[in-house]
Amino acid sequence: MLILRILVALGGLALGGLIWIAISQGDFGAAGAWLISDPWGQVTLLDLYLGFFLIAIVIALFERRLWRAIVWIAPLPILGNIWAAVWFVFALPKLARRLRA
Repeated sequence: MLILRILVALGGLALGGLIWIAISQGDFGAAGAWLISDPWGQVTLLDLYLGFFLIAIVIALFERRLWRAIVWIAPLPILGNIWAAVWFVFALPKLARRLRA
């Protein structure tokens, strides 16, 4: 379980690093314009936000307190899968136990 948590954390850190590079070297306005205008960009955005919605369902079903679920779900559209990776790092041991039961 520890190895899986480390891999998830490393994936989140790698994504964060790529975002940092993109912010420092890319043109967010041009990329956003392309995403909205190009059919594959639209597919990418829908895929991204569908993933946020699906992880939000998992979090809502997993967290026993509503306020905790809200704290984890609310930042997803802004912080994205980096935030989902943080949730998985913390929740993975309990999640695995519940799935095995």
